[in-house]
Amino acid sequence: MSEIISRPIVTVTNVIWSYDFTSEKVVLLLTKKADEPFKNFWSLPETFLRATEDADTAALRLISDKIGIQLDNYHTEQLATFSSVNRTSTDRQLALAYMTFLPNLPTLTAGVGATDVAWVPMNSTDTIFTLNHPDFVVTLPDMPSDLFYQDRTTGNRQPQLAFDHELVIRTAITRVRNKLDYAPSILRILGPTFTLKNARKIYANFLGVSELTIDNSNFRKTHDHLFSETGHVTVVGKGRPAKLYELKYI
Repeated sequence: MSEIISRPIVTVTNVIWSYDFTSEKVVLLLTKKADEPFKNFWSLPETFLRATEDADTAALRLISDKIGIQLDNYHTEQLATFSSVNRTSTDRQLALAYMTFLPNLPTLTAGVGATDVAWVPMNSTDTIFTLNHPDFVVTLPDMPSDLFYQDRTTGNRQPQLAFDHELVIRTAITRVRNKLDYAPSILRILGPTFTLKNARKIYANFLGVSELTIDNSNFRKTHDHLFSETGHVTVVGKGRPAKLYELKYI
């Protein structure tokens, strides 16, 4: 009879997206682990699921604990459960992954269990996605999860981030890409209103194309079912005022 593990460790892992209006880049929150396993590896923020809370509550608590910001369910959504027996080489751990869309870019301070923390820009070209930090570049895998874990356990793929967080992030990217034309929740990182220019930049970032290839007029027409004008404008630089939009489907 195979061994039965009755109480695996359950963690909540959070893919926290935001937007840097200065660099006009989509950014992701990563922390540098202070303890084993994967000491000194960068990772997604995560927390153990407490006995008195559900996963949704834990995902929001993680934001409060790590960044000091109180959010509601509007800003989060479930991503996937990562339960491969090859996730860890020690105690069995299941990860309940969430995505959070943070509508601002707060200053970060490394908390308990971390030696560093950073907003890391995501770059893309076609299907190649990378996370670019001054100290490292992570190329995110484009492969099925079973092959990812197989490569990891056989030593064909050396870990770039702690646990399987490269796979978690790539799964989040795929989810965002697949929802761009019917439920672009990722635009919440721009705040309650946004310009079409910034929306196009986010779409381009996740589609792996240049923003210049997305025509502004066509973009407005093809996404009219998703965006609506607020009647307000914003002035950026010396150009003409830009119209502000909001998501219709929320």
